[in-house]
Amino acid sequence: MLKRHRTRNGFTLIELLVVIAIVAVLIALLLPAVQQAREAANRVNCKNNLKQIGLALQNYHDTAKSFPPGYVSNINGSGIDTGPGWGWAAQILPRMEQGPLHKLIRFDQPLESPVNSAARLTVVKSFLCPSDTAPQTWTAQSYNASGVPTGSICDVASSNYIGVFGVTEPGVGGEGIFFRNSRVAMEHVKDGTSQTIMVGERAVSLGPGTWIGAVTNAEVFPYNSSNMVLGHTHESNGLTFPSEINNFSSSHRGGVNFLFVDGHVQLLAGSINQTVYEALSTRAGRENIGGSF
Repeated sequence: MLKRHRTRNGFTLIELLVVIAIVAVLIALLLPAVQQAREAANRVNCKNNLKQIGLALQNYHDTAKSFPPGYVSNINGSGIDTGPGWGWAAQILPRMEQGPLHKLIRFDQPLESPVNSAARLTVVKSFLCPSDTAPQTWTAQSYNASGVPTGSICDVASSNYIGVFGVTEPGVGGEGIFFRNSRVAMEHVKDGTSQTIMVGERAVSLGPGTWIGAVTNAEVFPYNSSNMVLGHTHESNGLTFPSEINNFSSSHRGGVNFLFVDGHVQLLAGSINQTVYEALSTRAGRENIGGSF
């Protein structure tokens, strides 16, 4: 009687281990390429966000004959901000396809007022860089002289795009396009609209930002609340090693995306000359920086 031979249909353990090893190697080879492709797409989307912001700012300028103020605030006898604090990005919402949100805001009331809670907590996707990990909202706080939080004032929606104050510490009378109660027009940009930056990125790893404005009596410690919506180009090595939370930075490799006054968007490399970088942030510094940076 002939014996029947059983046909083997499965894999041996060694064969399975070999297959798993091959798949693991392929994944290891493909993952960097996938990550690079994702980052390339994110960088394009980030630039598109800034271009949209640029168009909104240009449209605002066409109507108001100036760019919006960096933030709006009354002041007391000591020159301290008393609110309401609404920032430049809040002013351009109707031109960012955010008309309903703009109508929701009571601009005559402080942004931290309960009547404005729904508006200030609204996340606007176009104000967030897709490469960054910024939380949707964060808490604006007050601090004592030692840097210890003394109270939570209100929560605000995040933004990765910050107005350019200039070279010096943000607040009043900046060298750039945005500062307290500013009304800078194209005619004031003496350095050339293609050589003057007006909005740049700030990664949450450096410091928080918001599209809302400057929360009165709050700080981005140790700096005043204007730094929530404004940044400057001085300190340390510029984009390579930003040293303060009110500098500019990004989650992109190699540099930071900036919107120029003429509407074009450009990634400024971390290796940019510091003098040139600072000159780009002034509207009328009369610096001679040439056409390549």
